[in-house]
Amino acid sequence: MDNPQENLVRASILVVDDNPANLQLLASILRQAGYAVRVAASGDQALRSLAIKPADLLLLDIRMPGLGGIDTCKALKARPEGADMPVIFISALSATEDKLAAFSAGGVDYITKPFSTQEVLTRVGNHLDLLGLRRDLERQVALRTRELSELKARYQDLYDAAPCGYHSVDAKGLIVEVNQTELEMLGYRRDEVVGRMNVRELFSDAGRRLFAVRFPRFLREGVLEDLEIEMRRKDGSRFWANINATAMRDAEGNILYSRSTFTDITERKQAEEKLRRAASVFTHAREGIMITDPKGKITEVNDAFCRISGYARQEILGEHPRILKSDRHPLEFYRDLWHSLLQDGHWQGEIWNRGRYGDYYVAQVTISAIPDEKGETGSYIALYTDITTEKEQQRQLQHIAHFDALTNLPNRILLADRLAQAMVQNQRRKQWLAVAYLDLDGFKVINDRHGHDVGDELLVIIAHRLRRVVRGGDTIARIGGDEFVAVLGDLPAREASDEWVGRLLEAASEPAPVDGLTLQLSASVGVTFYPQAEEVDGDQLIRQADQAMYQAKLAGKNRHSTFDAEQDRDTRGIYESLQRIEQALAGDEFILYYQPKVNMRSGKVIGVEALIRWQHPEQGLLPPAAFLPVVERHPLAIDIGQWVIDTAMSQIEAWRAAGRPLPISVNVGARQLQDEHFVDHLRQALARHPELRPGDLELEVLETSALENIGHVAQMIRDCRELGIDFALDDFGTGYSSLTYLKRLPVSQLKIDQSFVRDMLDDPEDLAILDGVMGLASAFRQQYIAEGVETIEHGCMLLMLGYQLGQGYGIARPMPARALEEWLIQWRPPESWIHCRRLSRDDLPLLYAAVEHNAWIRRITEYAGGARAALPPLEITQCRFGQWLTGAGKERYGEHAIFPEVVRLHDQIHGAAKRLLGIAAEGVGRGAAEDIGELYQLKERLLELLRGLA
Repeated sequence: MDNPQENLVRASILVVDDNPANLQLLASILRQAGYAVRVAASGDQALRSLAIKPADLLLLDIRMPGLGGIDTCKALKARPEGADMPVIFISALSATEDKLAAFSAGGVDYITKPFSTQEVLTRVGNHLDLLGLRRDLERQVALRTRELSELKARYQDLYDAAPCGYHSVDAKGLIVEVNQTELEMLGYRRDEVVGRMNVRELFSDAGRRLFAVRFPRFLREGVLEDLEIEMRRKDGSRFWANINATAMRDAEGNILYSRSTFTDITERKQAEEKLRRAASVFTHAREGIMITDPKGKITEVNDAFCRISGYARQEILGEHPRILKSDRHPLEFYRDLWHSLLQDGHWQGEIWNRGRYGDYYVAQVTISAIPDEKGETGSYIALYTDITTEKEQQRQLQHIAHFDALTNLPNRILLADRLAQAMVQNQRRKQWLAVAYLDLDGFKVINDRHGHDVGDELLVIIAHRLRRVVRGGDTIARIGGDEFVAVLGDLPAREASDEWVGRLLEAASEPAPVDGLTLQLSASVGVTFYPQAEEVDGDQLIRQADQAMYQAKLAGKNRHSTFDAEQDRDTRGIYESLQRIEQALAGDEFILYYQPKVNMRSGKVIGVEALIRWQHPEQGLLPPAAFLPVVERHPLAIDIGQWVIDTAMSQIEAWRAAGRPLPISVNVGARQLQDEHFVDHLRQALARHPELRPGDLELEVLETSALENIGHVAQMIRDCRELGIDFALDDFGTGYSSLTYLKRLPVSQLKIDQSFVRDMLDDPEDLAILDGVMGLASAFRQQYIAEGVETIEHGCMLLMLGYQLGQGYGIARPMPARALEEWLIQWRPPESWIHCRRLSRDDLPLLYAAVEHNAWIRRITEYAGGARAALPPLEITQCRFGQWLTGAGKERYGEHAIFPEVVRLHDQIHGAAKRLLGIAAEGVGRGAAEDIGELYQLKERLLELLRGLA
């Protein structure tokens, strides 16, 4: 047999993947290991290459344009040169059905992306070793066949050439005769056995024990039939044999000798074991399994199916699957299902079924037709996975993504969708559409005087009233703290909106009872109409209405104002501004600042974000908000975006040349991304910067970008990713986009908006949003990073929640390239971040409890300082943290060694709060300040103890 390592070095491998980056990575790994590697970018190309020159092994991607990996494997296995070729699938698809399809097509192994280099080399090496062993065994089998033929031709010894082992032993068990077949099975020479070896030595230890039990019966009866026993070869390896023996006796009945035949039944035993294991898998599989005959009669189910459906096995056997049918699908659904089964031999999808007790559940189902020996359908097998919980979570996520958490009104995302639909419908019906932007007058005073809880309750009441006064087909949405937008459609004339706007003003100004108070506000409303003389989109309509609302406020509030498009065009000096910005671009007045993005736990700098600044000759350094909105919808935005990308590429090359490779992310506006030449411009820029490598440049798309053609943009992003450039979704959670962005835009990272991070320390709702967004990103298998990390405490809280990547002023402000190089030398993460560990899911209530108590202490200090009118609860039994401490907290952590200290410290905090309020009531400023300091010191000590509980 050849040396396996030599086989590895000589092996020829064909790697097939439509992703150039994956293809290059796999080829590089294998070539470095010494293999002869060829590559193909598609299934058709791979088959043509193999027809010209076969390979020893094939690494094959599953999902490719044109001929996919499964079909490529089937086509290869149908060819003589590919029938025995090992095929290893390597894919990002990890579902069980994908793996089953791969193995059913003839694959020998399955590697899931992302993969490790060692995993690829180990699995490839193993299968090449097996291939080498198989070829060696084939050569040995051929050699052995020739030897047997020569023996037969030479000696014509029927005994010696018998197809089964054959030996004779004397009365003491000594082997006196043995055929060549048995010798070869056992690995002995004839002179090592005949006259030298007792038959018991041929058995394994377990075999000897079994032989000792059966031997007395053999002595009595003289016959041993079909004894299955474990035997041992000369090299110590063991195998199973079937033995039959007959004793030869003398006239007195004494055994003179015995003759035995034995047959190697190892393969049969292994097949039986394989069947036993298959039966065990069937029984214990977590997926429900149902088998029917060709007519649909249920012949077998496993325990998981019974658990999902509620039916006992004996209740369901013999029934038709229609017993599970619910009323959630039309008749056409089942017709299409059977059409696919009969035509393609398989079907996959989601089915709503009804259980044994009438309950509904939804399952992911894969049904396959199983052919019999004649190639006809002998049975059907269905695999069920209960996804009812996942569906409910998806429904909740959809609701969270489209509705405001406080008022349950549509949020920006749903507003944008409904506004777009209303614009199309009203234009088709030749009706007017009004967009009203409503802002409450004096709401901040209510919040400052009575606290956020009172303010939130007031918002809920006003939201309910606003929703009550609009028509059923209209939309009222909350898009900010005290800002609402109404979409009023099907208006016969612009003046028809006056009645409904008046109702909105009345609803907002009605007195509202809140927490024993009677509160009353007014509102300012801005109104704009569609269609207009110039083409506008929904985002522009909202901005116009917002601008008109500010005019209403300037005019005295508690009124509405209508947007004047003509006046807006006249008053804004857009043209002059665009000219000046164009001059600035030509005059090299723009510069890039860079803000680091880090792994907060390890301290590793994972990259920087490039942020444009205008070094204005007269006005100094200007931020992006001073000039980018002017060019947002102008072709100049494309020129500026190209300048930013090109400049960032130059900086990447400069840092790489200095031995400090650092990825840069760049924001890309909607107009630039939708430009038909965007990919070509990007390809040309990459050609100008040949030192760039995949992953050096990342493009960020704002979630608030109103992308007009998501299919076009998604394809453009995929084209860019083929160039080695990834995309991130920026300011996630604040914009007009929907979950469609996550589903259809192939971005690799979500950047969580800083507004959620900023208030997470004392706002449990923001903490819940961060936790939900992290789960959403994980569900879509996307990386996530938190913006707005302003303090060390922000970082600690994020790390405990599960975030590792962060960006914000608490890490570093945006800075020029030279300053960044100095910062990189000095940067070290805070010690508290390094040692902060992620809380388990069961310990997350601990984190929420800590945040709620932070909020309670903030309300106490605000009340003591006169910034809050409502007194927060002071008694321990009224405090939400105290209620948690005596309830769920005690139940989970009551046995913990430091839990009594937590209870004692909580009591001490409430005592300090009462002293603080007493001192504040007496007007002793210095004493109050000292007690506030004590209160915050106790709070920090409590937070430290709470972390110790987890």
